Amino acid sequence: MSLADQAYMARALELARKGLYSTHPNPRVGCVIVRDGQIVGEGWHVRAGEPHAEVHALRHAGELARGATAYVTLEPCSHHGRTPPCADALIAAQVVRVVVAMQDPNPQVAGSGLQRLTQAGIEVHAGVLENEAHSLNAGFIKRMQHGLPFVRVKLAMSLDGRTAMASGESQWITGPAARSAVQRLRARSSVVLTGADSVLSDGARLTVRAAELGLDAELSELAMTRPPLRVLVDGRLRVPLDAPFYQVGKALVATCAAASARERYLESGHELLALQGSNGRVDLHKLLLELAARGANEVLVEAGPRLAGAFARAGLVDEYQLFMAARFLGSSARPLLDWPLGRMAEAPQLKIVEMRAVGDDWRIIAVPQVPV
Repeated sequence: MSLADQAYMARALELARKGLYSTHPNPRVGCVIVRDGQIVGEGWHVRAGEPHAEVHALRHAGELARGATAYVTLEPCSHHGRTPPCADALIAAQVVRVVVAMQDPNPQVAGSGLQRLTQAGIEVHAGVLENEAHSLNAGFIKRMQHGLPFVRVKLAMSLDGRTAMASGESQWITGPAARSAVQRLRARSSVVLTGADSVLSDGARLTVRAAELGLDAELSELAMTRPPLRVLVDGRLRVPLDAPFYQVGKALVATCAAASARERYLESGHELLALQGSNGRVDLHKLLLELAARGANEVLVEAGPRLAGAFARAGLVDEYQLFMAARFLGSSARPLLDWPLGRMAEAPQLKIVEMRAVGDDWRIIAVPQVPV
């Protein structure tokens, strides 16, 4: 792997990130065509059903693609889906070398794209900036490999680890910059999920608001054309249908309530999904399986201590994003998670992978440590 290969792949990854808010349920992919040391074509996948990154880049390069090297952040597809195989397009364009960041985890591809290129006499290299490519599509990879989405739990807290006053009041713990970052987390997610407690206490709507995204006009427009599915976990259907949450668009409601209520929700434009677990509560694992089956790659959980704690206790969280404000809420305020632990040995270990200032607040990204 040369420095040039890394540089061109870094550019391809930069292009792929443009699809952060729009490619669901597809992965984010970028492609760069290089000939004689010059970039002659670039492209990125914009949204499902439209041309893939390789096709955009080849169209940009035109005849200059012949004899060139293609840098792609994900193995070119080799199957007929909603678009033709990209491996065939690269072969037809007569590129002589293809460099990919990582193999496609999709069982329909899984190495067959690279094999097709090799059989056509094209030189193939894989694994250039693989970790970066993996991070960009962690949700897609998890769904392909495990049938589950990547679960990200967002929490806002004070310096003393509290999330709301005893009354439930929580607006606003953090400042505008942190709230803008949360808007971008929503926009990149396939699903934004909350619980009845948050909707009833905060009037939460979980919408994406263009004015608060902090993105350029192009990316803001793309984000707004693909809003995430809003999911409410409401085991006993406590949230009334005239609540603000239901007035801003369609929602999926996971519940333990009787199926007889389904028609009432359908008439209001919403979907009711009965998923009662053995403990009498909504089965969160089954809910995630259902969301993955619908194509969800990333699920953002924005919930109160009870529901966020339930996800944590069940071992369903892949990443925590904690926004910490420089204030104290006091000992009577509500805790971060409803997760009673009796001994230090029971305390789960996390690894902090990023910590940075966001306006006047701090964002901490932490992931559960896998026991050795």
